[in-house]
Amino acid sequence: MNDEEIKSEIRKFALQNAVEHEGQTRDKTILAKIMGNVPELRQKAKEIGPIITEVVSEINQISLEEQQKEIEEKYPELLEVKKEKPQKESLLPALKNTEGKEIITRFPPAPNGYPHIGHAKAAVISEEYAKMHGGKLILRFEDTNPGTERLEYYAAIKVGMDWLGIQFDKIEHVSDNLENLYENAEKLIKSNDAYVCTCKQDTISKNRREMTECECTRRSIQENEQMWHEMFGEKKFKEGQALLRFRGDMKSGNTTMRDPTLFRINTKKHARADQKYRVWPTYDFAGIIFDSNSGVTHAMRSKEFELRKELHYNILDKLGMEKAEFIFFGRLDLEGMPVSKSELKPLIEDGKIPWYDDPRLPTLEGLRRRGIRPEAVRKFIISLGLTKNDTNSPFATLEAFNKKIVDSESVRLHMVSNPKKMKISNFEPKEITLSNHPTKDLGKRTVMVDGILLISGSDVAEMKVGENIRLLGLGVVKINDLANEINAELIDDSENAEKKIQWVAGNDALQIKAIIPDLLFIDEKFNKDSLLTQEVITESAYSNLKDDAEIQFVRLGYYRKESSHQAIFSHK
Repeated sequence: MNDEEIKSEIRKFALQNAVEHEGQTRDKTILAKIMGNVPELRQKAKEIGPIITEVVSEINQISLEEQQKEIEEKYPELLEVKKEKPQKESLLPALKNTEGKEIITRFPPAPNGYPHIGHAKAAVISEEYAKMHGGKLILRFEDTNPGTERLEYYAAIKVGMDWLGIQFDKIEHVSDNLENLYENAEKLIKSNDAYVCTCKQDTISKNRREMTECECTRRSIQENEQMWHEMFGEKKFKEGQALLRFRGDMKSGNTTMRDPTLFRINTKKHARADQKYRVWPTYDFAGIIFDSNSGVTHAMRSKEFELRKELHYNILDKLGMEKAEFIFFGRLDLEGMPVSKSELKPLIEDGKIPWYDDPRLPTLEGLRRRGIRPEAVRKFIISLGLTKNDTNSPFATLEAFNKKIVDSESVRLHMVSNPKKMKISNFEPKEITLSNHPTKDLGKRTVMVDGILLISGSDVAEMKVGENIRLLGLGVVKINDLANEINAELIDDSENAEKKIQWVAGNDALQIKAIIPDLLFIDEKFNKDSLLTQEVITESAYSNLKDDAEIQFVRLGYYRKESSHQAIFSHK
């Protein structure tokens, strides 16, 4: 796509959005549309930003009638009745080795934190593949690290998956069946493929770096069996004094093959099993054994585990167990919105964010609270396809998917901030009927207007005496006085007025709190202004909406009603 084609595409979206919003559009809105609709431009957000600014400025300077005329002449397809598009083929590549198999996938989170957009990616991809093949999906809690796992994390993961609409055919907990893992460990000991190591951690690390076997490898099978059983008692070994290691290849260029740990002693209290067990498996052992026992045919994994494929297949071969097909994908992040526990926990501990449901976070709770629909999250993830490249996506891309869903369901209301009183001197009190949506049948609302209006302080700051201004849904007024109070008179409604503003009737005003989140990090620095709280005025019709309802405050953006007195900004 050349520069002219890019500019034309931007202009098309800008015109369409402006017509839908009383002749005005915004840079961020058009950026979001481009990111959501033109995949080849998603990596060029910074390059096309200035072009968007230029085009938006041009569009906002022409009248609504001129905008509509240009659409009719240049982009008539925008006026055509949209037909149902045929279902697109999945953007995910076909699975290998599926013939004659019941396809089973799994999502295996560790319950050591709150689920985020990265977890959503793994779960959605796993479910999508299961659906594609009429297969099954397993939710497996890999809860093998006592001390880091909490019951609230199990619950948060399940709630997050339910919110996404992920349907599991089976739920497993590794902590429910450690006995089977012990049996398989003993098989490896008996075949001399595993041994008990009593070296200190510093020595183990040094030997792995230098590709040197430790003395523990020379023990007999009988000695290893005895020491293995002694790991389960409290007399012989304490935590950190003994490990069961796989006999891999200390000379391997793949560091994961250098005699990794399979089991270690952990005496901390477990969230579900209490202190029933003291010997716990590592990820390298537990996950692959459960995969094989559960009949998992295809295991989706983040690419950081790709080097472990050799090790995992090696262990399964030693045990004579079936192997799943491994499929690797890149990490998913949202720009300026950290997902890792190492980044989030300090922010909470330092009081910079209150909790994991903060609307500035890409946690599933944070996205839900912000008003992002689960369908938007799913479509966004699928749109990225399956790639090993890490994705650090602008939030605007997710916004674009969300807007497509909520736009047709969002009631339009007026909202003003830093309100100033305007008196229309020649206005006869009357009832004004306003549509709740410009194109959809979402009903109407009636407002009694007596000529006293509240308008935003920012709009007043830009007013000039003698200027004509269109009050959306009410008519055109001429500004007569700004010195003492804002005094205006209603003039011929057909007269053109370039400036358009929203208003709230003085006798219909409702004060609420608007929560406006922004990026937590800008250029890798914490943004102390990332959460703005404003006391604003909206229409009393707000009270009639259900909690969780989506609202578009005209010309300001989409919000989610959190309560009778608070709304959270979603996006433009």
